[in-house]
Amino acid sequence: MPPGTLHQRVTAALANWQLDDAEELLADVERDPTPFDAPETEGPADLGRAWADTLRAELLVRRLRVAGFTLVGDPLGPASEAAPAPAPLDLHAGVAELIEGSAEDDREDDDPRAESASRAALAIALVRSAKAAFDATDDDLQRAAGLARHARIELLSRRIDAAMDEAVEAASLLDPLLPPSELLVDTLSTLAGVLADLELMPLALDYQRRAHETAVATAALTPDDGDLEVLVAAHATRLGELCAELGEGLLDDGAPDSAAPHFAEARRMAERALELLPPGQPGVVYAQVVHGWALVGLSEHAAAAGPLRAAVRITSATADRALLSSAQLALGRALRRQGDGRGADEHLTQALALSTEHGLPRVRRAALRELCTLHSELDDAGRALPYLQAYISDELDRVDERRTRWVELFGRRKSLLETERAAGQLRRQAYEDPLTHLPNRRYAEARLDGLLSAGSAPALAVVDVDRFKSINDAVGHPGGDAVLRVVAELLVDGVRDTDEVCRWAGDEFVILLPDTTAEQAERALERIRTAIATYDWSEIGLRKPVTISVGIASAARGDDRRTLFAAADGVLYDAKRSGRDRVVRLSAVTQTRAGGSPLDALFGPPPAADTPNDADEPTEPAEDDDGFAPLLAEGPADPPLGLGGPVDPPLGPLPAARPAAPPVLRETSVAVEPELVRGAELSTDQVLALVRTARQERPDRPVVVLRASSDALVALAAEHDAYTTMDAAAKAAAVGPVIEPAGRVAVLGEGPVAAETAFVARVAGAEVVPAEDADVVVVVPGLDATLPARIAAGTDVPVVVVPTSSGQSGGFAGLGALLTMLSTPTPGVVVSSLDDGWSAGLFAARISRKAAG
Repeated sequence: MPPGTLHQRVTAALANWQLDDAEELLADVERDPTPFDAPETEGPADLGRAWADTLRAELLVRRLRVAGFTLVGDPLGPASEAAPAPAPLDLHAGVAELIEGSAEDDREDDDPRAESASRAALAIALVRSAKAAFDATDDDLQRAAGLARHARIELLSRRIDAAMDEAVEAASLLDPLLPPSELLVDTLSTLAGVLADLELMPLALDYQRRAHETAVATAALTPDDGDLEVLVAAHATRLGELCAELGEGLLDDGAPDSAAPHFAEARRMAERALELLPPGQPGVVYAQVVHGWALVGLSEHAAAAGPLRAAVRITSATADRALLSSAQLALGRALRRQGDGRGADEHLTQALALSTEHGLPRVRRAALRELCTLHSELDDAGRALPYLQAYISDELDRVDERRTRWVELFGRRKSLLETERAAGQLRRQAYEDPLTHLPNRRYAEARLDGLLSAGSAPALAVVDVDRFKSINDAVGHPGGDAVLRVVAELLVDGVRDTDEVCRWAGDEFVILLPDTTAEQAERALERIRTAIATYDWSEIGLRKPVTISVGIASAARGDDRRTLFAAADGVLYDAKRSGRDRVVRLSAVTQTRAGGSPLDALFGPPPAADTPNDADEPTEPAEDDDGFAPLLAEGPADPPLGLGGPVDPPLGPLPAARPAAPPVLRETSVAVEPELVRGAELSTDQVLALVRTARQERPDRPVVVLRASSDALVALAAEHDAYTTMDAAAKAAAVGPVIEPAGRVAVLGEGPVAAETAFVARVAGAEVVPAEDADVVVVVPGLDATLPARIAAGTDVPVVVVPTSSGQSGGFAGLGALLTMLSTPTPGVVVSSLDDGWSAGLFAARISRKAAG
């Protein structure tokens, strides 16, 4: 039996309230490890137990519903004079029953309330256990699937708020970039059903439409799989059902023109399902019911009635009570609109009874409304009134409240996810090489700075593909790109998980090997060199093997990034001169280079007389001999987004192919401060044009771009490459030389204004530090207008306050907070303009630089 079949059968039995059948099937579910294939690293046994616990909990909750209680022991039905509500269950008594180990078979003469209490206690324990297992997995899709099922359990138990919370969490895990799979289809469809039961039909329709599209994409991966065609048909039918239900709601609201497109789509989906389904499949009747409902909505009542009568006859002989209730409802609608009041009443009454018995709230409400409308049209107020009262009392007064709360939760989470996704995209584009998908030079420099500052002793290998120009000449640039991708894969395959391979530029790579000696690195790179030389390059069209030259140096005390790069690049140059296709390591105790000029520091001293050299080897063009050294002066690399500060100055001029960047500005009596471009309401092209103009007019100053769009920041990073320092949280970038940090500034507060202030202070020459180490403290108080005074009272350094417009209601867009701060007679405090992180950060940097002297 394929994975998941038992789970699907149990799910179907539960949906049809065949609880005894579901219980029998659950005895075998333990042998079915998970309802869908899970990655081996995700603990399939734990996930299998979590799924089994979830199914068993749903069974217990449904048995509780039959007994008239919710999961937490509350009675389901409202109290009345004729039938007062029973007292809630004592769940503590249920826990005691479980601890004593009483079997259900031994309780035939016991109080049935005690049995229900035990079921409720066990269900709660199973739900908690399953949730813990799902939370522990790193597989977001499995977590989302479990959360969607738990949301359905909460709905069965009338715990609306808990169901909403589970649905929100499930939705947040369903990234649009997830690959198509049966588990994703099932999860999206389950979530759509939960949203529909919460009366959030437009959202439900969106998720079911995505489920159908994912089913189509999954089937396209294996076109000859008939089971996947059935999957597509099933979800097309569900999509059609939701379309028809939404259309029916619009009809009830008096908007037939808006309803017609939804009924037309329902008809198309049902017809598509009927085309895909082979005769005899259970889904055929379901599709026929939806098709008939769509025809009723399109006023083709006569065409709908016959097939719907047949569907009612067929489903009456099956155990699918949910489908039978839907068929009865659709047929009752058709008969009512044809004028057959007696027939409509019969079928609508049966639909109401079935939906009430089996917990189908949407069918129940629709049947109540149809019956009320039917008897109103027949001028039978005596029968219409009870249906109307039941309809009104069926928690409709809570629908708007639930919808509002869900939309708020969903919108908030969606906004957070979009922000995180934009930041992640920005990081990928700024720090990832698009050809090989390796980290790029900017990342390598920032990562190496981090290793060295943490006291680590990494080895650095610089790798160059030999005679790459001749490879491009032989197989063209597409072939050259393929060579670089293969080399990248072989480099990654040959190092440890803790090592990092980065593409530096062109045909050059670097490998960072933390806590590794040069000798250890040499052995690893020698294996990689052999693997590359013996690779079957004929697949790419090359007649000769591709080879690499490698230079290795390990960090010594006092080394910085530039020193280590220069040392490794120097021995790469030796490897090139020695004949290529070899690994050379630096064996000196220290990597520090002597010499009076920056070029000496970069290129190293000339080779000694006994350095091996091939006199017959012609000197290669600059593409091989220049190596990495000319690129070292290309400009400061920014740290990972939102982290760290400016880096040390470059050592020399840029290569001729790029415009020379001015050195990092050292603190003088008058600091050269940044230019400002406010990116809000500007297009990406406008931002780029303003930055270019500012750089041309004042090349000695960095240009700070604030409040720019993600697209603009990505474009800046692409155009100015290593000249750009970015911060995603602040939506800011600095292009050009960064002032060397001299002062120390602390920024207290949260939100975009605080992030903007910290970024400006850092770019303007201040290190952002904790408050106890700062020369100046900037406070972004948000809602608490008295916070600056309290902070100023506890420190003897200047305090800069940035009031924000996002204050309390009635705060007049921040004006109230601004007036409060201005009127606070606290010495040592200055107040900036509203939301002005630029002025506050620049002012704080000036003061801190002066304080640092």
